[in-house]
Amino acid sequence: MDYTDPVTTTFELQRQTVERSQRALEQGVETQRRFAEAVVGGMETTETTQQRTVELSRQATHSTLDAMASGLPGMGEALEELRGTVDESYEMLLENHAQAFDSAVSEYESGLDATDEYVDGALETLDEQVTMLVEAHAELEAQSVEAAEQFGTRVEELEAQLKQMQAQVREMQEQATTAAEA
Repeated sequence: MDYTDPVTTTFELQRQTVERSQRALEQGVETQRRFAEAVVGGMETTETTQQRTVELSRQATHSTLDAMASGLPGMGEALEELRGTVDESYEMLLENHAQAFDSAVSEYESGLDATDEYVDGALETLDEQVTMLVEAHAELEAQSVEAAEQFGTRVEELEAQLKQMQAQVREMQEQATTAAEA
């Protein structure tokens, strides 16, 4: 009878659980990284959309000024001056808008870089610890298998001794029966 099968099976299941847990953690971290990259992409899309909205607003303002110029022929010079002021305001708004988004994206990416650095270090440490755990686990398994083998050998020895004792008892019973019949 092999006493080591349950021991090796248990240790293999434990080892697989540790390895799967480590892979799940690494996949979770990778998913978070992809999400963070998607957030940056979303911020860039939002910036582009808002820039287009500002441009559309500028065009609408220009259309309004054009309509006013055609309706108020004597106001051409004042409206052109107003158009210049509107354009300067929109340019300043677009510039501030771009700076705000650049700053936000830069800060977010900087935070991501710091987080990635920390997470990479933590994953490296985890990998080292899992490696040590698996090595210690393998040593414990080897010791457990050896103990199970010794247990099996001892059980087999005891079975042999028991059979020998049973044979001796049978032989003594036969001798006693023979002596009693004589």
